[in-house]
Amino acid sequence: MNLNNKIPTYFILKKNITNLVLFTAGFALLFINLYSPFDVKNWFGLNLKSQELFFYSSLIILTGVLVVVVSRVLLYQYNKREIRTTMLGFALIIAAEVMSMSLFYTFYEAFFITDDDRSFLEVFNVSFQNTTLVLLLPYAVMWLYFSYVDKIHKLKILTEQDEEINSIDSNSMVLFKDEKGTMRISLKLQDLLYIKATDNYVTIFYVSPKGISRHLLRNTIKNIEKEFIDFPLKRCHRSYMVNFDKVKIIRREKGGLILEMETDPIVEVPVSKTYMDHVFELFKKN
Repeated sequence: MNLNNKIPTYFILKKNITNLVLFTAGFALLFINLYSPFDVKNWFGLNLKSQELFFYSSLIILTGVLVVVVSRVLLYQYNKREIRTTMLGFALIIAAEVMSMSLFYTFYEAFFITDDDRSFLEVFNVSFQNTTLVLLLPYAVMWLYFSYVDKIHKLKILTEQDEEINSIDSNSMVLFKDEKGTMRISLKLQDLLYIKATDNYVTIFYVSPKGISRHLLRNTIKNIEKEFIDFPLKRCHRSYMVNFDKVKIIRREKGGLILEMETDPIVEVPVSKTYMDHVFELFKKN
């Protein structure tokens, strides 16, 4: 793992931050009541019973978890517009959280346990070890969960995109927009033949009841290529895009390759050397 990489987006999602805080607080509560670290049963000079321990430990944990809340709110505010925190910075934030909560619990023990003869450093050492467990275990569990959910979400998006691509058939409508995003013409994919570019304009050639028709559109072929990346409308030349569902033959001439369309009369579209290999791959698929 490269520590200079930016942290994943799911680290700063509000829902994930809330779940992390709640899960950490719940884990800490169970940890303290079951494991009884920090000599908690003797806090306030009392020999606390289970119910009393649960009450006092809840108050103390809620206070301690404020460290995590403040830390994550600051992390969210710092990264909400753009992810800027690196993995190294994130590791340092976690270290600061552990250190802060360790000091917090050490001061609790120093002030409220009356019969503890240990030095401040000895108490801090024990507190640091237990706090590390209290924080890092739930952190690790939740990060694995967040990563899993994120991967499932991304896989779902990819699957939906594949389904959309597979659902494109000859009856699909192709909407052409101008450079301002205004829709100018809508065609069935099976009627679309090819596009020819001239400066900042493209001419769309298509089959109509009158024969082969054309429509002039103010837009660039580069924009058209980006917009229809999931369609069989592909680049074959610096100035041409072709609907490969309508390509019948690839013919080699002295000047290069020529695509013959399934039209009557036959329409020919040139192929440049730059796109030759790409054209052959597309033609094989079709």
